[in-house]
Amino acid sequence: MNQSMCESDAIHEAVVHDTLSKMRAEDDYIDLADLFKMFADKTRVKILYALEQNELCVCDLAVVLSMTKSAISHQLKGLRLANLVKSRREGQIVYYSLADDHVKEILDIGFAHRDE
Repeated sequence: MNQSMCESDAIHEAVVHDTLSKMRAEDDYIDLADLFKMFADKTRVKILYALEQNELCVCDLAVVLSMTKSAISHQLKGLRLANLVKSRREGQIVYYSLADDHVKEILDIGFAHRDE
């Protein structure tokens, strides 16, 4: 028999009730899944990792990732909309950085898990 399957139909009512009381609203799961989708693309992860190292402009990122400025800008738009990166303007140059320490933590935890 498959070890991931229960061998009986017993329901542990107290545990089920406790778990159900701690579940979040459906929209919360949708939002979290959308957030993780942003980490499902290697280019976006590379951009985030580069921005973890330093604040960079589109031109800098294009060189670091060996990509076109247009491709970088396209990815940055999605990362901005997901609140994963922020920008600041200095004259004609727009610099990008991680939106907050949570983004750095997600990257660091992900790589730590991968390296185990």
